[in-house]
Amino acid sequence: MILHLITDRRRLAGHDAPWPEQRTCLLAQARFAIDAGIAVLQLRERDLDAAVLYDLTVELVAMAAGSRTRIVVNDRADIALAARAGGVHLRGDSLAPAVVRRFAPAGFLIGRSVHDAGEVAELAGAVDYLIAGTVWATPSKPADHPLLGVDGLGRIVAAAGRVPVLAIGGVQVDRIAEIAKAGAAGVAAIGLFIGERSRTDRAGGCGARSLLELARRASALTTVAHPPPE
Repeated sequence: MILHLITDRRRLAGHDAPWPEQRTCLLAQARFAIDAGIAVLQLRERDLDAAVLYDLTVELVAMAAGSRTRIVVNDRADIALAARAGGVHLRGDSLAPAVVRRFAPAGFLIGRSVHDAGEVAELAGAVDYLIAGTVWATPSKPADHPLLGVDGLGRIVAAAGRVPVLAIGGVQVDRIAEIAKAGAAGVAAIGLFIGERSRTDRAGGCGARSLLELARRASALTTVAHPPPE
């Protein structure tokens, strides 16, 4: 089961927290992710100034060096390449994956968000993974928003062939086995990787937490969904 952590410094540290506290909290979360062997950490801080985003990416890449965690940058292929990140995650309105592939080095991960199986065919051969959603309702995507559900997720998995598909939207630990049974290779999430923030200071504390137990449970639930052959 591929675990793909997407950052959100405001949810992690508190919307009113100043940038230095948000940065410290985000780096703490990255350290927990690396220590737990989380496969991908997607830096998704789209409102940051390009220079600040570049410096943060460089710091995360250095932190993850020698580990199994890959750092990818949301949307900004230019920053991902300049900072020698492991890849880029593209939105539907980003550069086409095939364009990025032309100037990306070998081994550079290119991911793309998709919302239905019809989007998959045009991406064949150009992406290393897909993030499919929204699967279940979330606070930002309530039940009246178009949702894939497990069946829709399965259709994207079937259309993707050998390209790994990660589920996003309403992902909780107790749904991981269901996601695996649908054929998805993993999960991508923000809230799944954030713990309760303390209320002891004005910034609301930091939701960074150890992810070792989460990684262990995800692995166990995947094994239940796909038991090894006798």
